[in-house]
Amino acid sequence: MGTPKKRSDRLEEACEVITGLLGQETTTFKGSYYELTDARCDPKPVQRPHPPLCIGGSGEKRTLRTAARFAQHWNFDSGTVEQFIRAREVLHQHCADVRRDPAEILLSSQVRFSGDPAATAATAAELGEAGADLAIVYLPPPYTPTVLEPLAEALGQLA
Repeated sequence: MGTPKKRSDRLEEACEVITGLLGQETTTFKGSYYELTDARCDPKPVQRPHPPLCIGGSGEKRTLRTAARFAQHWNFDSGTVEQFIRAREVLHQHCADVRRDPAEILLSSQVRFSGDPAATAATAAELGEAGADLAIVYLPPPYTPTVLEPLAEALGQLA
């Protein structure tokens, strides 16, 4: 899919196209990667102006800027709580730059399950205290009740 710059350019254009198609009767767009003339997307979604867009990543210059412009949900790809906080602050600055209320964006973070349910729950709790609205737990195989039940119990204590 090309260099990081080209991928970021393509994502930004795709967001413009998608929001236009879902939120307007017709969309005309001419960019470097996409071109539409009076394009329609019917039926329109129930959500207005369109279904939520989720953008994941933590690239400070492009990904977080694109999330500030288009996303209703941002997912921090992975890292420490401190890295999440830094990325969240950068996202909020990009929101200020485009005059958008950062509270409009749901914040989530990936949490990798290392085999210790209590540690995973503690990480999710720390992320919640740092502003994450949602933790998305990634599990290594096998996906068995012996893995899932203790994790569900530990995470359930956070609710």
